[in-house]
Amino acid sequence: MTDEKNNTGYRNTGNRNAGDYNTGDWNTGDWNTGHCNAGHYNAGDWNTGHYNTGDWNTGGRNTGYRNTGGWNAGNYNTGNRNTGNWNSTNKETGFFNTTQSDTVRVFNKPCNRKEWESANKPYLLYFDLVQWIPGGEMTDQEKFNNPTYKTTGGYLKTFDYKEAFQKSWNNASKEDREKVKALPNFDADVFYEISGIRVDEPSCAGKVVEIDGKKYKLTEV
Repeated sequence: MTDEKNNTGYRNTGNRNAGDYNTGDWNTGDWNTGHCNAGHYNAGDWNTGHYNTGDWNTGGRNTGYRNTGGWNAGNYNTGNRNTGNWNSTNKETGFFNTTQSDTVRVFNKPCNRKEWESANKPYLLYFDLVQWIPGGEMTDQEKFNNPTYKTTGGYLKTFDYKEAFQKSWNNASKEDREKVKALPNFDADVFYEISGIRVDEPSCAGKVVEIDGKKYKLTEV
């Protein structure tokens, strides 16, 4: 399919796209809101990987820039899950490292790396900052704010970090929430500062409330 904007894909609102459902320009992948992406679901630009919100990444799910690895919040990394820069190893918070240290900082305190890596981390900690919303699931306000949904069939909703964290927490099971509190060095105040979530708020479970003259005992869901 070709249109006046020189797109060969479908439902593009940008220009010169070879993929589908793009709102940016010069994309060869699909569902991109940025420009010049060869991968899919990118909100950044010049990505060849997938699910990147940063730019110039060849790996996937990076929020940083110019990474060839994946899940990096830092920049210029060839490894994975780095928050520092210029590392060719994995899970490093420093700079220009090729080997891992034996300790990492967890909740602002030193922690043995093996202890941290073997800790049972719940799925709720691995959340996305973008989500494709099909047109049939959009609210009237979302349709008003994103009129291009008529062409693209939906829109790519972006969440800020704490909003996405809260959404993941709300959808998590009680068991997964307890796993967060069981992490090494867990600190409720530090967790709140990062996520905006208070895990130590008193529970309403067991309390009795009266509604229309009838009493009900609350249970936690």
